[in-house]
Amino acid sequence: MNNFLILFFSYLLGSISFGYLAGRYLRGIDIRNFGSGNTGSTNILRTLGTGPAILVLLLDAGKGWLAVYLAHTFTGVPLIVMLAGIAVVVGHNWPVFYDFRGGRGIATSIGVIAGLAPAVILIAGLTGVAVIAVTRFVSLGSIIGSILIPVLMIVLNQPIEYQAFGLVISILAVWRHRANIVRLLNGTENRFGSKVDTEEKKVDN
Repeated sequence: MNNFLILFFSYLLGSISFGYLAGRYLRGIDIRNFGSGNTGSTNILRTLGTGPAILVLLLDAGKGWLAVYLAHTFTGVPLIVMLAGIAVVVGHNWPVFYDFRGGRGIATSIGVIAGLAPAVILIAGLTGVAVIAVTRFVSLGSIIGSILIPVLMIVLNQPIEYQAFGLVISILAVWRHRANIVRLLNGTENRFGSKVDTEEKKVDN
């Protein structure tokens, strides 16, 4: 029963969309109808500015870290800790409080991995940042960093449950970036720092 409550709480925690709340309270908008239609920090940066973007990034990562910290504290079972990590990311991507329309889970996944295996997220994160710095494609850096996570989990000999988590997170991240992948292949993806249309519009989720 306690394990179920931990997982249920992790999903609800993930469902708190700080990007949505930032848009609603700072500008009175639904951020999902602007820019890329994403609730993540990149769209917040383009639509609301640097300060809100940094805050959303930290809060999204923080809830991922908190979910696995609580699971580890109250159960100490690697399987439950791993499932709590998945639950918080699923909540972020498909939040029950916001019509199941959320973000892509990158920042939340970073927080989860930071709680499970700090060395993994350090290497994957630095690699992703390097890719972004060279190409100016945030999506490409996010995708490559995500793909590295399960590889690094294996290389650094993390528990099998954490290796499985890394694989699930990687698959989720790539799936949530499928539209970005199409735009990258077509040469139409927005580069970091480029101006985008921030007028309200319909977006594909």
